[in-house]
Amino acid sequence: MKQPVRTAVFPVAGRGTRFLPATKAMPKEMLPIIDRPLIQYAVEEAIAAGANRMVFVTGSGKRAIEDHFDRDPELERALDVSGKQDLLEVVKDILPKGVSCVYIRQGEPLGLGHAVLCARPAVGDEPFFVHLPDDLIRNGRGCLAQMAGHYQQHGASVIAVEEVPLEHTSRYGIVDIDDNQVLKGIVEKPLPENAPSTSAVVGRYLLTPAIFDCLEQTQPGAGGEIQITDGIADLLREEQVYAFRFEGQRYDCGNKLGFLQATIDFAMADPDLESPLRRYLRTLL
Repeated sequence: MKQPVRTAVFPVAGRGTRFLPATKAMPKEMLPIIDRPLIQYAVEEAIAAGANRMVFVTGSGKRAIEDHFDRDPELERALDVSGKQDLLEVVKDILPKGVSCVYIRQGEPLGLGHAVLCARPAVGDEPFFVHLPDDLIRNGRGCLAQMAGHYQQHGASVIAVEEVPLEHTSRYGIVDIDDNQVLKGIVEKPLPENAPSTSAVVGRYLLTPAIFDCLEQTQPGAGGEIQITDGIADLLREEQVYAFRFEGQRYDCGNKLGFLQATIDFAMADPDLESPLRRYLRTLL
């Protein structure tokens, strides 16, 4: 039995400029899909995978995330007095008992690799998840839980991948893998003619603590940032890293179209919304 994964890291320091002006005063991770913000979906996925320590690597203007996962006694009293017990339970259960939160400030926006490195004091010498809330993955069994099962089988770092069109490789980290799904290499945002494959890294990682020493030595790359892909490329010299093709539908909620697609699909899966929404959509078609 491998060491269980108890910690999930959420790099949430980004500004979310694609959603301005909505994100001028509200973190992009607090944008709601129906009635839950993206960051709550992320935390719920991590908890379902066995994590009980949530590490948020934040920046300025992100206080709303901390407030969301904190208790609000005044709101709870108001709901109780109003007899809205169903809503009271929803508010109280945002963070289950036994789950703790740690908030670490990323002083400068120096890239995903740097954000992960900032989490080192909270993670310690254990394997850990990295979850990018912009990538919302819908599946009965969460992506991180699937990856945790793979880790228990192989005992090595795992990164989630999916196939993308060749013309989109410049948007992603792209992996080169062997027949056993073990990484031979990884490249950050290659042009189509230079891409080793069309297997793209998406926003889920399960990493061993060896990644921290690699990131300590990683020099700034594209855009002057410390790229997680460069750290993983160095990690390959020390241990195996697996590519994992998860089950589920991914929505890129970092762009407006992906956000709208997620909203519609999640609403269509809601028994209270599906019928009236379907009727409305028919009037548009």
